[in-house]
Amino acid sequence: MRILMVGDVIGKPGRKAVSVFLPELRQKHNIDLIIANGENAAGGIGLTPETAEELFQSGVDVITSGNHIWHHREIVPYLEAEPRILRPLNMPPGVPGRGYVITDKAMVVSLLARVFVGNFECPFRAMDCLLEEVNPRPPIVIVDFHGEATAEKIALGWYLDGRVSAVLGTHTHVGTIDARVLPQGTAFISDVGMVGPVNSVIGDDIDSVIERFLTLMPHRLSVGKGNPIFNSVLVDADEDTGRASSISRLDLELT
Repeated sequence: MRILMVGDVIGKPGRKAVSVFLPELRQKHNIDLIIANGENAAGGIGLTPETAEELFQSGVDVITSGNHIWHHREIVPYLEAEPRILRPLNMPPGVPGRGYVITDKAMVVSLLARVFVGNFECPFRAMDCLLEEVNPRPPIVIVDFHGEATAEKIALGWYLDGRVSAVLGTHTHVGTIDARVLPQGTAFISDVGMVGPVNSVIGDDIDSVIERFLTLMPHRLSVGKGNPIFNSVLVDADEDTGRASSISRLDLELT
């Protein structure tokens, strides 16, 4: 099975790049499952039903998220109705939506880190509980680990090595070069990156970000302009064992 994990989609430029690249990529690389982190797809922060539908129409099969998923209130009832949109698994009991979905051939999990992010349930123990409770489940399990600290992401990769097919980091919008298959068959990368304007500060307008650093005055940041980059990774995993055989970066730019 071949899985494409798409980095954080940033606003309209990111959605445009997704719509342009995904149909061709699916055909060219014989992709079976496309996952995209969509928590910044609506105006650079949060997700709305309309922007979610736009991603689905472009070819995304499952939308994962993170700490910004609640930014637009109208997404809350949509999370209950649409199983293909995931909020983080390790939220407190009673939070709307779901943290995982089982597709035809795989289980996809959205997980949120704690270091420099917030006081959430332990992601390590949350995965322990999920893997114990969901049985039977498909051999292939893909985890989007949305977090700031590289060390926390790497630690979870080792913790889940051999128990899931892939631990794929998101959130920083900066793609890393540490893609590898761990010894027990789990594909890992610290951060996939983003789908958003290349001439920006992690997707945001450069001048607005610099002004915030210089003045320390809070203000709403706007999405950057210009050509978007498309950061993603391709993972190959065995449908019988769930073990990954390869992971590689796939980075493009829309000109």
